[in-house]
Amino acid sequence: MPAPLPALSLVAVPGRRRRTIELAQEIERRGFDGIFSPSMFGNMSLCEALAWNTSRIRFGTAIAPIYQRTVSDFAQSAAAMHEVSGGRFHLGIGVAHGPSHVRMGVTPGKPLGDIRSFVERFRAQDGLGPLPPVIIAALRRKMVALAGEIAEGVVFANASRSHMATSLAALPEAKRADPGFFIGNMIPTCISDDVEAAKAINRRTLTSYAFLPNYRNYWKEAGYGDEMAAIERAIDEGRRDDVPAYLTDRWLADNTLYGNASQVREGVEAWQAAGVRTPIIVPSSAAGNQIKALEEVFAAFA
Repeated sequence: MPAPLPALSLVAVPGRRRRTIELAQEIERRGFDGIFSPSMFGNMSLCEALAWNTSRIRFGTAIAPIYQRTVSDFAQSAAAMHEVSGGRFHLGIGVAHGPSHVRMGVTPGKPLGDIRSFVERFRAQDGLGPLPPVIIAALRRKMVALAGEIAEGVVFANASRSHMATSLAALPEAKRADPGFFIGNMIPTCISDDVEAAKAINRRTLTSYAFLPNYRNYWKEAGYGDEMAAIERAIDEGRRDDVPAYLTDRWLADNTLYGNASQVREGVEAWQAAGVRTPIIVPSSAAGNQIKALEEVFAAFA
């Protein structure tokens, strides 16, 4: 029996928003496992459009920063999408990271406490009808454990496959065994017969994350202490352009998918075998934009 198709990440890029809805409908027709949208360009608005313009596929935010709206506003929008879509919407939430806090003009508290408080207040909203499942973004074990305690799922982004068993061990055994508990990971993916070109695209995609202390701390925990120490030295010494060179091939193969169609399909199966029920391909292309990247994904999983 063939492995289930992965889910896909989708972004409503300005100027292509109507085309994005058409792409979502094509993703649904092709039988992919879901559509999950990162925070740029209004993912809650995209999800509202998906509630009205798709009929079967599950979809959600991956993730919506909890500081972006009031809890009441999140709950009203989420309840509406949950109802209109027939229960297909998943509210993926997280604390995001430092640069996004600056853009939003917020001063966050402690991540674990802020997430717990948000979920409690979200579920306390009255008179809105049923609310959707809550999926918590996590990297390190304490947030994974919190997701297992208070949420209906956990979603990683740019995680290390070799470390996934350790991460998931923080979940209660019942949640690890429950097929209804969402376990996802956003995986940067570039499909190309030119493997070096595909690696270069993924390395470029992830370079900005290497500047974030929360990601570096996670990758240290995952066994990449030497790489992260080299990156931190480069940052301290003002050698920012040197950072991509320390994202080694070993690290890249553990955190991303690249290569020809067969290699990427095998990589998706490896992620599923590692315990990620819903691998979420975040497509990039060595030959074009998001539309071209999705065309490559469609061809690879046809």
